Amino acid sequence: MKRWLLTLLIVVSGLYSFGQAPGNSEQSLLELSRRKFDWLIANQYDSLNALLDDRLQYIHSNGWVQNKKEVEADSRSGKLKYQSVSIKESQARLYGVSAVVTGLGTFAGIKEGTSFSIDLRYTEVYVWNGRWKLVSRHANRMP
Repeated sequence: MKRWLLTLLIVVSGLYSFGQAPGNSEQSLLELSRRKFDWLIANQYDSLNALLDDRLQYIHSNGWVQNKKEVEADSRSGKLKYQSVSIKESQARLYGVSAVVTGLGTFAGIKEGTSFSIDLRYTEVYVWNGRWKLVSRHANRMP
């Protein structure tokens, strides 16, 4: 009986860990999220492209929704250019093969020729599929 229970425990724990993102921690996900902002500022399109999921929804604080192609195109064209991102706080929570990053920061840049600097609270959702992919981002302007 003990041998059967031990075998069952090993099988169940193996099934649970199979779906986990290997070698990832909440801290490494926070670093990835911060690097994403650096890539946006530095126009590192290859790095950004590898991170963004093909079905991305990137929701800005004014309600503007972009997909992956639009984020990349608007960044390349200069329609939306981030100049700095200063994160004041951030937190990551892992849920197996998905993760949620929340944070607060000051975002500065130029949108269609007009400078902006706004404090935003944001939520990012990542999914592990051999690597982390950003599938959703939503930001709210702080009062």
